[in-house]
Amino acid sequence: MVHTVKLNNNADFPILGLGTFKANPGEVEQIVKDAIDIGYRHLDCAMFYENEKEVGAGVRAKIAEGVIKREDIFITSKLWNTYHRPDMVVPTCKRTLADLGLDYVDLYLVHWPHAFKEGDDLIPTDSSGKIIYSDVDYVDTWKEMEKCVKTGLAKSIGLSNFNSKQIDRVLEVATIKPVVNQVECHPFLNQTKLIEFCKKKNIVVTAYSPFGGPASIAQSPDDPQPLKDSKIKAIADKKGKSPAQVILRYLIQHGVVPIPKSAHKNRLKDNFEALNFTLTPDEVATIDSLNTNTRICSHPRLKDHKHYPFHLEY
Repeated sequence: MVHTVKLNNNADFPILGLGTFKANPGEVEQIVKDAIDIGYRHLDCAMFYENEKEVGAGVRAKIAEGVIKREDIFITSKLWNTYHRPDMVVPTCKRTLADLGLDYVDLYLVHWPHAFKEGDDLIPTDSSGKIIYSDVDYVDTWKEMEKCVKTGLAKSIGLSNFNSKQIDRVLEVATIKPVVNQVECHPFLNQTKLIEFCKKKNIVVTAYSPFGGPASIAQSPDDPQPLKDSKIKAIADKKGKSPAQVILRYLIQHGVVPIPKSAHKNRLKDNFEALNFTLTPDEVATIDSLNTNTRICSHPRLKDHKHYPFHLEY
């Protein structure tokens, strides 16, 4: 049985997904096959991860084997920052579909609110190493995202890394509402206010880096590590579960959809078991108390971008 939440367009969204960021070339296809065999029915991808061809190969292999049908699996991809210009949105979505070898994605997100200089150089920089920005406004990008739905390229569309004010700006122009806002979310950045805001707008929050990003490129030795936290370990020991399972279950019970990444089959299985138990209200409150609003993926070098999302509290 696949546990799902309803999106605002009535689509079913599996409550636990597999993240594919930093999944290594040569490994991704097998990881996807293993995940599907374990029971995962939600894959989170992005053009920026540069591994969508392998993700697609894994999915198509499992369809060919008869393990799943296309409609059984929910696939998310994302529009990268260098393709925000309105005329680039639909062609970029088509490129992702060509890489995945699929006719449609279930969800297409604007990866970040801030746009970079247009083109295939995904991190365009000047001679001093500063990222070159584009002045495209994401509300103009959004109008083209809607065309992806109208033309059948995407079943649903949404946002990623948007703050509350940015979401409101999109809602003011939207004829198709965003169904999801994907953000960093873990016990040390539990996003309570943003989750509450999104619930009021009928937008589901997806949680990337649910473990605080143990393999995150942005992580420093001083960053908190929820998997090693003594209170989380105590709850895990009491329940006979792993700290990872407890963290995923905590997010799920807040109505958040976590997308943990792993390259190891035993960890994929372990994470999936988060669907099979519950935390008590006291245990949830204990984990709530760990929040320090510590953001790992903060991209401080983009702070001067007019659409940088993290100047606001949420």
